[in-house]
Amino acid sequence: MRTGSIARTTHETDIQVSVNLDGTGTFDVSTGIGFLDHMIEQFSRHSLIDVTCHVKGDLHVDQHHTTEDSAIALGQAIAQALGDKKGITRYGTAYSPMDEALARVALDISGRPVLVWKAQFTQPRLGEMDTELFEHWFQSISQAAGITLHIECLYGSNNHHIIEGIYKGFARAMRSAVEIDPRKGDAVPSTKGILGG
Repeated sequence: MRTGSIARTTHETDIQVSVNLDGTGTFDVSTGIGFLDHMIEQFSRHSLIDVTCHVKGDLHVDQHHTTEDSAIALGQAIAQALGDKKGITRYGTAYSPMDEALARVALDISGRPVLVWKAQFTQPRLGEMDTELFEHWFQSISQAAGITLHIECLYGSNNHHIIEGIYKGFARAMRSAVEIDPRKGDAVPSTKGILGG
């Protein structure tokens, strides 16, 4: 089983995260931010990656550190579970319709973190979560996991539908990318022989 576990404690957050890339999409998520919990749960369910994510953060300050650090720890756990990345599909793409909204996510587990973000929101908060933090969450997980990540909302008017479509698209693309391709054997999916750098 390809698993990863990260314990991360700073003056701002105390985090325990674990993942199983070969799971069934079971989750146990508690960040203190209800909407963020909902999105990480969507990621787990639709990627089939089991996720445990417990965060105690300085929410009396604001939501920034909790949001950022949850993504860093989750990305680090995924990178740990991927190991040398032998045999993985590497690439994933998903179109994700959510009612009137349509998101497109394309990614490469390349070891070269890049985020291209093309999504906007028309309200400052969803539930109690600041909508400006969604881009930052994806930036942080991209950096920590070493993912080239392109995210675009092609259209949509409901802010909840837009971001939920994005998280589900990210999940479906990750599901494809982390899967073992039986035709690749134990080869690293790169002519360089390594991924990253």
